[in-house]
Amino acid sequence: MKKIAQNALLVLIATMVVACADKPIKPVTLPAPPLALSKAQCDCPAEKLPVQIPDAGKLTEIKPHPEQQKELAKLADYSLLKPAQWEEVDGLQGDNLSLAWSAWMQSCSTLINKPMWLNACSAATQLNSQTASKPSATAAQAYFKQYFSVYKTTNVDGSDSGLITGYYEPLLKGSRNKSAKYPYPLYAPPADLITVELDSLFPELKYKRVRGRLVGNKLVPYYNRAEIETEASPAKGHEFIYIDDIIDVFFLQIQGSGLVQLENGEQVHVGYANQNGHTYHSIGRLLIERGELTLAQASMQGIKNWARNNLDKLRELLNNNPSYVFFRELPAGLPGPLGALGVPILSERSVAVDPKFVPLGAPVFLSTTEPNSTKPLKRLMMAQDTGGAIKGGVRADFFWGAGADAGAKAGAMKQSGRIWVLLPKEFVLK
Repeated sequence: MKKIAQNALLVLIATMVVACADKPIKPVTLPAPPLALSKAQCDCPAEKLPVQIPDAGKLTEIKPHPEQQKELAKLADYSLLKPAQWEEVDGLQGDNLSLAWSAWMQSCSTLINKPMWLNACSAATQLNSQTASKPSATAAQAYFKQYFSVYKTTNVDGSDSGLITGYYEPLLKGSRNKSAKYPYPLYAPPADLITVELDSLFPELKYKRVRGRLVGNKLVPYYNRAEIETEASPAKGHEFIYIDDIIDVFFLQIQGSGLVQLENGEQVHVGYANQNGHTYHSIGRLLIERGELTLAQASMQGIKNWARNNLDKLRELLNNNPSYVFFRELPAGLPGPLGALGVPILSERSVAVDPKFVPLGAPVFLSTTEPNSTKPLKRLMMAQDTGGAIKGGVRADFFWGAGADAGAKAGAMKQSGRIWVLLPKEFVLK
């Protein structure tokens, strides 16, 4: 965030605490001068609690409402992690931990810069250099047991099971140029989209951001989906790839990243760059409420089938979700899409978690079942990504990889599961 007048920033941040809820922000009057702020993702607290805004002359006394203070105390700490024994990890002996080694080395490429991870990651790098490719299953398990302690994840109510869903990297057909065959753009973030990082003044609001645009000296909500997807789009000029199918663009926004097959055979990774700040509304839930689909039919594929059979109703349906995601083109040659940790995520060994309760980058052992099945799925994963719907202590989104098969598994996955987190013995829980 660029330097601005202190009072202007305090007024803005105080107001944003109120605005960071599952609804668009209200216009806020700011003192001059105009602001130039950084851009990043916005995830707002599930609970919407009031905040009292003091007069401008009392800004140094800003404090959250007492009830919000209690809620914020739960954020950005790991109090839901409970010490456990290795013997308690369900399925540990049945998994070949060396198959997760490549994903672990991806985590270490950034975690090694953090003091509490340095020893474990240095040892992993040394072990990696001693083997032709990766350590054996026995050596991998011995390594994790030597350098890590194990913790069971729990929910606020003390329970230890939660929802495990799946996601994937969709494959889309696209072009660098707009045409009748490829009419639907992917937009890079517009220049007038402003993101405010709330933790710059309130550390307890870590991971909380709000978005808007400046109109004069007012911060107002950014444009919604219906306003962005018009001929006179406020994002016009920021198109970088065009896609052949609008419903594929919509589901790409839900997944957050994808692979675009261009006409010349080139494949381009695209990844999440920003979001317009509006709350995500499920179109599947809306179709169920309208009687268009049953609960059993409201899978990703079921919604796509409905869309292609109801093109006259599609635009109105999509506009009921005001949330809109902007993308960026990722470097060529990545082994997978970039997750929130900033490293490529690998199929069937990476998960998205809630970073307020599980440290990003940590190895986690997941005990659940295959999609729509009772077949056990128990394996070591790496917590390398996040998601707007991934909230809570025992909550994970399993990355299945790229393409149609991965999409079918991801769309069908809604299982119950348990999670154990592996943390270096030097790690100090907050």
